[in-house]
Amino acid sequence: MNVEQDCGACSHRLRERAWGDACGVCGIQAPETDDLSRLCYFGLFALQHRGQESAGIAVASGGDVNVQTGMGLATQVFDDEDLARLQGDVALGHVRYSTMGSNAIENAQPFVAEHRSGPIALAHNGNIVNARDLRAELEERGVEFHATSDSEVITKLIAESSEARLEDAIAEAMHRMYGAYSLGIIAPDRLIAVRDPHGVRPLCVGRLNTNGWVVASETCALHTIGAQYVREVEPGEIVSFAGAQMQSMQVIDPERKACCIFEFIYFARPDSHIYGRSIYQCRVRMGHMLARQAEVDADMVMGVPETGIPHAVGYAEVSGIPFGEGFIKNRYIHRTFIKPSQHMRSLGVRMKLTPLREAIAGKRLVVVDDSIVRGTTTGPEIRLLREAGAREIHLRISCPPIRFPCFYGIDTSAGRSELIAAQMSKDKIREHVGADSLEFLHLRNLIRAVGLPKSNFCTACFNNDYPIPVPEHLRVSKFDLEESPTG
Repeated sequence: MNVEQDCGACSHRLRERAWGDACGVCGIQAPETDDLSRLCYFGLFALQHRGQESAGIAVASGGDVNVQTGMGLATQVFDDEDLARLQGDVALGHVRYSTMGSNAIENAQPFVAEHRSGPIALAHNGNIVNARDLRAELEERGVEFHATSDSEVITKLIAESSEARLEDAIAEAMHRMYGAYSLGIIAPDRLIAVRDPHGVRPLCVGRLNTNGWVVASETCALHTIGAQYVREVEPGEIVSFAGAQMQSMQVIDPERKACCIFEFIYFARPDSHIYGRSIYQCRVRMGHMLARQAEVDADMVMGVPETGIPHAVGYAEVSGIPFGEGFIKNRYIHRTFIKPSQHMRSLGVRMKLTPLREAIAGKRLVVVDDSIVRGTTTGPEIRLLREAGAREIHLRISCPPIRFPCFYGIDTSAGRSELIAAQMSKDKIREHVGADSLEFLHLRNLIRAVGLPKSNFCTACFNNDYPIPVPEHLRVSKFDLEESPTG
């Protein structure tokens, strides 16, 4: 196995606790396709919104697995020479937001390990809640760890299995892991996709030409590389691709589906589909529901770029209030929602958004956003609008108040203290951010907008209904494996 790591300028550990979304996975099995690593790179480019801290690509061929990882965006980690050097018949890529373990080079994925059947590489989207216990057990058996990520724990758990067949080793690990995991795994002769029994994080399958396959966190990556959508990986399923064949193994029958509802509100790209639903259309319908639920007299509806815009379009359609642009976004600034540093998040608001004074001065605005997590960016955004002359600002949020932490791949496991809605009433939040009025979308209306049964989703961040039990001793923090006495 050959591992290359590029620390760049960001190799220092950032220990600030931030709210962020899950990672992105893209795997391709296409033996007769040239520049497979380049296709994988383009897939990561389409998934860049899911993680901006590090990126990596592993390729497998001829009994070996080679991997290159680095800090930053995919465009910062790879150049033409890198992609030309990463040649193989199977490729696996990953973009990371750190939900367990620091934003550091040793936690960049894919991880590589040696299984009885040969070398493997693994990329993970999600969080397993019993990573600390599993790591301690493996360390007692003499297994060495070099990172502080639950993804490395999963990799070693599979690699150390006594099962000779890789799929059987994965199945054995699935029965040991609790939490959220959508996995891409490659060996020199195959690509494997794995999804946890609740399907918390999305994972789909696409067809590439006549004998190639793609697995990706979102369908938008399939379109980017010219693949055709086939289906989603089912909860509790292992799907293996070798040559032109696809083989399925249902390892654990799901008791309850629990796709993260935030994929529909914010995380997924608008042009993706989950459960057969258009993410864009779901967000527009959330705006419809919000307009019916929370009417207000105003002159213009605007969305907070960019994820709030489809919601605002829907609000304008139903309310009859004209839609307009109130902010101009600097598209070269990363999403503040997933920045690892609170200081940079606050500073980034002015860098990211410029109010369009000519459009908003003297007007009563309905400002639609997808969510309020801490309120640390919402307040500065409203102040920018006030400075530009807005007469009234009526804030409308396309989800319920976020009052509970997530343990399945969103970085709020530090606890409720960082969630503004867990600390303040709606009126106090309104006062804190400086809005004239504030309304959140009711959960029942959110579910109606998506158009699928509530039982399909995890809504724990709103109502404390955790689909996967998280005992107190397993309620881990982002840096749990760094703080472990054994690690």
